[in-house]
Parts: sequence; structure tokens; C-alpha cells
Amino acid sequence: MSVTDPTRPTPAVPRTVLRAALDTTARVWLDEAVATIAAEPAAIRKLFPAARRHCGQARLTEHWTVDEAARAVLLTALPRTGPGLADELTRLHRHGDPAEQRAVLRTLPLLDLGDLALPVVRDALRGNDTTLIEAALGPYAATHLPDAEYRQAVLKCVFYEIPLDRVHGLHTRADRELARMLADFAHERIVAGRDVPQDIWPVVRAFPDVITEELAVVEKQFERDRKEEI
Repeated sequence: MSVTDPTRPTPAVPRTVLRAALDTTARVWLDEAVATIAAEPAAIRKLFPAARRHCGQARLTEHWTVDEAARAVLLTALPRTGPGLADELTRLHRHGDPAEQRAVLRTLPLLDLGDLALPVVRDALRGNDTTLIEAALGPYAATHLPDAEYRQAVLKCVFYEIPLDRVHGLHTRADRELARMLADFAHERIVAGRDVPQDIWPVVRAFPDVITEELAVVEKQFERDRKEEI
């Protein structure tokens, strides 16, 4: 298997960077919100949506915006585990706007949930918001999503033109069946006279027996074009 590893380590909440990005009023609000949630977990239902208003939404790091990081801090402050924690996350995701849903999805790998948060991931993958699909296919999904669902999610990314280097775990989860599905997709694009997404080739090429003669011609042309660009 020679698919290049496109993933990065699970990003921790950048608490130091976050605090430096917040003004005094916002830092006080976040500290008080954390203390309130630790004492009264249900308070997160009001405080979680309010994080953007109090903390802002600027880009913080490559992985986090300010409001996502602040919401991750609130989620990790919840004194709940197991089904109780999963139920609270499900509630926040169900009633949240896309920004709140992204924060829930990005925080999943930082929580000890086992398979309990898979319904949240599946809900995001059923939609057509590409930012939510991308957020759903983070380290948590790479570890817990069943093979068949992971393959369908990758195919959906290709269909929605979400770059595959944003899908966590592809280097280990890609298998012959996924390669076959991507090869079939490529064949359909060729028949329709449409371009084949370039980032499917590393997966398809790792399983040469799924490459038909027709696909081989397209793949060789892709390689020539890539070398010329270099």
C-alpha cells in the first residue's frame, strides 16, 4: 500500500494561543463559562452558542478558529463521560448552527467517547455542507467509522470536490474496495467527458488490478502532465 499519509496529528486545543488572542473581557467570560459548566453541566447549552459572540471568530491556527477553540475548551470542561457526554454532544450538534456543529466535530478526537459519537459524524456526512463533511472526517472518524461508511464518505468527498488530503486516515484506511469504487467513479467521468480528480490516483494506483486499460491511458496522461508541471 503506497498511499501517501496526508494527515496531521490530532490537534490539541491551542489554549495558550487562544488566551493570547482574546481580550481581557473575553478571557474572563471563557474562564467563568468553564467554571460554570464544571459546576452545572447543563449550562453548556446556553454558553456553547454564545462563544462566538463573546470570543470572536477569527482564524487562530490552521486547524482552529477562535470560536471553535473556545467551544472546544467548553466541551472538554464537561464533567461527563460515556453516554451522558455523547448525549450532550448530540444535543449541541442537533440544535447548533454550522459553526457550532463544526466545533463539536473538531473536538470529538479530544474526548473519550469510543463509538458513541458516531451518530453525530453520520449526521454531518448525510448533509451537503462541505465544511461539515470535512470536519466530520477528522481523526475520530478515521478511527471509528466502519469500513463501508468510510469508503462512501471518501467517495462523497471526491464528488463534492473536497481534497482528499483533508481526509484523515486515508493512508491506512484505503483498501482495494475503495480503489475499485474510485476507479468506477473515474470511468463514469471519462464516459461523461469530464475531468478525473487528480487526487484519486494515489489510492487507485496502490491497487493496480482495478485499473482498466481505459483508466491506464488517463492515468499515464496525468503523470505526464504532473511531470511537466514539476
